[in-house]
Amino acid sequence: MVLALEPVPEAEPVVDVEPVIEVRNSPAHSRYEVRVDGALAGFTHYLTEDGALVFDHTLIKDAFAGRGLGSVLARGALDDVRAQGGRIVALCEYISGWLGKHPEYEDLVDHELHARILATA
Repeated sequence: MVLALEPVPEAEPVVDVEPVIEVRNSPAHSRYEVRVDGALAGFTHYLTEDGALVFDHTLIKDAFAGRGLGSVLARGALDDVRAQGGRIVALCEYISGWLGKHPEYEDLVDHELHARILATA
């Protein structure tokens, strides 16, 4: 007796797909959002004062923590502000700390407005 064996198909290679990460301004919500594969992963909220964006709160959802998305969000938001010719004030601890590590964004900071806001707080 002879058995005919069919060839075993080769397994499809496993491909690691990088998630799509995007940062975009959501003016209707007064915030920049970071999205991972379309899902909201976090945001940095802002107010507008004397033509500057005043960042007052940043949040990355727990499910997305530890992936460096806060930094991606900060860089994306500030790059957009720069592209628009804007200015910022960082009242948010996270954005303020991020700016301290990235002096190349110092030119965006409106120190005079920052001082005025702090004086009235």
